[in-house]
Amino acid sequence: MAKNSLIGGSIWEAYSQKVQDLMNHPRNMGEITEEQAKKMGGKLVVADFGAESCGDAVRLYWVVDEKTDVILDAKFKSFGCGTAIASSDTMAELCKGKTVSEAVKITNIDVEHAMRDNDETPAVPPQKMHCSVMAYDVIKAAAASYKGVDASSFEDEIIVCECARVSLGTIKDVIKINDLKSVEEITNYTKAGAFCKSCIKPGGHEDREYYLVDILRDTRAEMEHAKLSALADAKVNGGGGVDFADMTVVQKFKEIEAVIDENIRPMLAMDGGNLEILDIKDSEKNTDVYIRYLGACSGCASGFSGTLYAIESILQDKVSPTIRVLPV
Repeated sequence: MAKNSLIGGSIWEAYSQKVQDLMNHPRNMGEITEEQAKKMGGKLVVADFGAESCGDAVRLYWVVDEKTDVILDAKFKSFGCGTAIASSDTMAELCKGKTVSEAVKITNIDVEHAMRDNDETPAVPPQKMHCSVMAYDVIKAAAASYKGVDASSFEDEIIVCECARVSLGTIKDVIKINDLKSVEEITNYTKAGAFCKSCIKPGGHEDREYYLVDILRDTRAEMEHAKLSALADAKVNGGGGVDFADMTVVQKFKEIEAVIDENIRPMLAMDGGNLEILDIKDSEKNTDVYIRYLGACSGCASGFSGTLYAIESILQDKVSPTIRVLPV
């Protein structure tokens, strides 16, 4: 299919050249028979996975050396769109030469990254990311068939979206890698929350342990903390070279206040919030900093989770690891 044969070139710009090439010329599409597997000296493994929500399906063929568990060859059949073909082809290529246990660790993020033309530009538009998730799931199905176990035994992370089988780790990685700022963007990239919607926020037809709104909030707070830490030139030292543990309460207040002014208040101000230091108390092991949130922060649940973690981490990094931040 030529680049502009069906639709405008502007749409194709959202797909990497690698993806476009694999749509038209997949390297690993086809079947492997029992006879072919025997000639290679391996066991044939066949696994299927289908996404009922979008109608796509993929069949994966492995030839596995039973002495070493190494995947000698891999092919696939894909019943779906061009992106599903490209993702499945890349997935099959990534499996070759790996042991079954190593192949199970291949994620949909790995598949998407392998299809990129460069590290910075996504290989496919957000709404097509679910195709790489399907490739990830069929690997687990093949490994489960080979090992004679249930595919769920390979899950080493909590599944947040059962419909699209998207894990907590995958959601956090996608938020960080693509700088996502909304639940809608998470859904576009991973399909999490696209179907029954119970994982988006409390109140759906099924209660969940983790919700996308909370994961987004806490992950964004972690990202902001990392950004502020990286931009800081050096630890602020307002005590004239005196070790923090030996400072007076007034000196500690100035030290902490200076870091808050430079690294924390700008972060809070972006959301219409602020804070003030109410008291500083030393205990045997810690310096407890009592704060009160102001403005929009005063009623925000993140003030006791993600935002609090970010504030405490910055102060521990730039002032003293003994600091504890306690909101009042």
